[in-house]
Amino acid sequence: MQKKSIELKSSNFTLLVLYLNNQNIDLINESLYKKTQECPKFFKNAPIIINVSRLCSTVDWKKIQDTISSHGFFVVGVSGCQDNILKKNIIDSGLPILSERKKKKYNFVTNLCINPIKNEKKAINNKVEKTHIIDIPVRSGQKIYAKHADLIVVNNVSAGAELVADGNIHIYGIVRGRVLAGANGDSSRKIFCTGLFAELVSISGEYWLSDQIPSEFFGKSAQIYLKNKFLTINSLS
Repeated sequence: MQKKSIELKSSNFTLLVLYLNNQNIDLINESLYKKTQECPKFFKNAPIIINVSRLCSTVDWKKIQDTISSHGFFVVGVSGCQDNILKKNIIDSGLPILSERKKKKYNFVTNLCINPIKNEKKAINNKVEKTHIIDIPVRSGQKIYAKHADLIVVNNVSAGAELVADGNIHIYGIVRGRVLAGANGDSSRKIFCTGLFAELVSISGEYWLSDQIPSEFFGKSAQIYLKNKFLTINSLS
C-alpha cells in the first residue's frame, strides 16, 4: 500500500509563553535582556508564543515583535488577543492568532512574565487517571507527555529530551533533559529523581534552569515541589 505523501495530525508541544503585561517597549526590552542572560543557550532560537491579552490597539506591534526577536526568540504565534485592530496588525505581520479553549491545541508549561500582575487562579481538579511507565532510555530530542497522569521513567534521560506530565514525575536514573510536572497547572505535583542533572525543572509553570538548581543537589537524589508558590528542593536520601 502506497504511503500518503503528507499527513496532518494533532500533537502536543511544550512552548514558552511570553506574557506582556504592559506596553512600555523599553521595559520589555530591559526585562527580556535580563531574562535571556540567565541562560543564553537555553533561550537562543527558542520558539515562543506571545500573550497580548493586556495590550490594546495603540501599541506599536512591529516594534514589540522586533524587540522580542532581537533577543533570539523565534515567535511562532500570538494568543489572548481581544482587540480587532491589534489582531489585524498581528496577522498583517505574518503571525497566526491562536485561540485558547478548554481543550487547548498546544500545551503551555513554562511562562515568561514581563511586569507580572497578580491574577486569581481557579482551583484545578483534574483527576489523575493512570500512570505512564517508561523503562527504556529517553534519548535526546524525544518528548514524552503523560496527559492527566503521573509519569515514571525507570532509566536515564538524555540532555535534549523532555518529560512532561499533568501529574507527578518520577525518574529512577540520571536525568539531564527537561522535566515539567503539573503541566495542566496543578501546583500540588512533584518531581522525584535519583540523579539530578536537569537542564530545566518546572512545576505548574514555575521553573529553574540548570544554573538555578542549588549546587548541593546536583547529581543527587531529590524531590522538587512548590511551597508558597516558590520552587523548593529536598534530598530523598
